Amino acid sequence: MSESSARRKDAQPSWASSPATRASMQSNRPRDTKPEKALRSAVHALGLRFSVSTRPLPKVRRTADLVFTRVHLAVFLDGCYWHGCPEHHTLSATNTPYWTAKFETNRRRDRQTDQWLREAGWEVLRVWEHEDPATAALRVREAYDRLSKEIEEARAERASTRRRRPLNPDSP
Repeated sequence: MSESSARRKDAQPSWASSPATRASMQSNRPRDTKPEKALRSAVHALGLRFSVSTRPLPKVRRTADLVFTRVHLAVFLDGCYWHGCPEHHTLSATNTPYWTAKFETNRRRDRQTDQWLREAGWEVLRVWEHEDPATAALRVREAYDRLSKEIEEARAERASTRRRRPLNPDSP
């Protein structure tokens, strides 16, 4: 790193309470965490195939952890710390106002994402990182099966409607 870029970096005020905290937060992985891998493995073991870390709505900058495009199912694996799990979330002892605002912004963004996806015809499933991966995978499977059934029923209904229509509108 050049001396001038090092000076620019040092001149910016940090949101972190210490250099160690900053390093720790910057090392958090945005994807492929242990809980994500465990959930993906459990869902895959149930025979389901999915896209990983994909935008369900391409024009919206929100990424779901598992995406089932055929049935419009988006699965988010939310970290207890970052998304404010009611069972495990604790307030930071340092820089509390910053972190309180940060977590509230995360939760508000989650709700907005859910709303946009539902308005676009997607089903949203949220899983907490502390949930058992096998149990969460069964929830995913249930949602997938239900949505698949709805799609098949709608197709069958459209097909039966087409068969019932007379070819000649003047015929009885």
